[in-house]
Amino acid sequence: MGKNKEPKKQFDGPITDARTLGWPKMLLLGLQHLFAMFGATILVPILVNGYFFAATGENISKGLTVAVTLFCAGFGTLFFHLCSKFKVPAFLGSSFAFLGGFSTIASLDTGIYAGMGANEKVLYACGGVVVAGLLYLILALIIMLVGVNRVMKFLPPVVTGPIIICIGLSLAGSAISQASNNWLLAIVALAVIIIFNIWGKGMFKIIPILMGVVIAYVLAVILNACGVTNPDGSKIIDYAAVTSASWVGLPAFRLAKFDLTAIFVMAPIAIASMMEHIGDMSAISATVGKNFISDPGLHRTLLGDGLATSLSGMFGGPANTTYGENTGVLELSKVHDPRVIRLAAVFAIVLSFIPKFSGVISTMPASIIGGVSFMLYGMISAIGVRNVVENKVDLTKSRNLIIAGVIFVCGLGFTDGITFTIAGKSITLTALAIAAIAGIFLNAILPGKDYVFGANPEGDKSRGIYVSNSDSKKK
Repeated sequence: MGKNKEPKKQFDGPITDARTLGWPKMLLLGLQHLFAMFGATILVPILVNGYFFAATGENISKGLTVAVTLFCAGFGTLFFHLCSKFKVPAFLGSSFAFLGGFSTIASLDTGIYAGMGANEKVLYACGGVVVAGLLYLILALIIMLVGVNRVMKFLPPVVTGPIIICIGLSLAGSAISQASNNWLLAIVALAVIIIFNIWGKGMFKIIPILMGVVIAYVLAVILNACGVTNPDGSKIIDYAAVTSASWVGLPAFRLAKFDLTAIFVMAPIAIASMMEHIGDMSAISATVGKNFISDPGLHRTLLGDGLATSLSGMFGGPANTTYGENTGVLELSKVHDPRVIRLAAVFAIVLSFIPKFSGVISTMPASIIGGVSFMLYGMISAIGVRNVVENKVDLTKSRNLIIAGVIFVCGLGFTDGITFTIAGKSITLTALAIAAIAGIFLNAILPGKDYVFGANPEGDKSRGIYVSNSDSKKK
């Protein structure tokens, strides 16, 4: 009789060391994380390009591009893992919280921005991202010195929730404008996202935006091949960028530029994105059963996220943030090994050196982006509402109503911001900056604070601006 075959390994619980699965499976798991972050991450530079094109009539050929964005996401993720002692299985992708800031800077037409082209304007926006990232370091230092509970008293959901709501609502007009280029494609993209978000199974439930973009784009290719045009007579897809792109090349890195107006546009958004980070850390901790807020510590994860964001902005990329989509993959796959996330980061970096790939992405019809934005911007605002609801903000209390009401009026009413001059230099405080300052100030001086960080873990972990279905991230 022959020897008995060795029984296959059985994995009853979460896998914390993916090397036991073998490298082929590890690579596949890394690709799965790449797909999870991909649609949302590349959507940010496409959206931002649309803002600057609408404002200046000029495409961003350099600066905030898909290639630079992918490189910064991959490199930022690896840097984050270094800062967090390689313990936290988080992927850093493009932050949607800063879209309103990019849109505002694209529309600036006073002071040094008067007549400025898109490729230069975006660099000042990136300079604002650098400073916003550095604010993470200040929060990390304060948390390390005084503890997270004392800090969070000044940034409760009654402040951060309405600010997130304002971010989404301020972008609503942009979604309608882009979708109106071709309502058929926009509605298809929107419908696919809804279908996969509600009825999708497994991995498909976690990547609804990617599926919406892919299926709507396939329809656009078919319509374009059949000679169908947009209602205004323009071609649905222009392949010129694909044919002229090479297969291998360096991403178009450029150094950020700095101006106080752009800094005041971007810096207050860090309040929302830092709360997003804290929510993501809470969610990842709950998913994998480890308290990452204590070990390696929230100060370390904030340090990694902030420096990754600043480095991205310095070289012409968007702000980074820990991604809820990849938290969903952790829950789906039960593989909690950070090594798999780092493989996905390497894949993202490799893709950034393929200009032909970026060329294909640049052919995306504006109407598809409009359809995606239709869901995305509304979802951002709805998440702000969720932030308030799940953290049990008591809106029967006058102080909470006053804070939320003032934030809404400031965030949506000061459409042109407030411009003033210091030392002969014109500076503009945007609506969101005014809303953030007013909300934090009122929360600090009004009596009756009723929020304690950690008292409601479910609420704390729902503070992030998630794009995928949150059901997939909860046990």
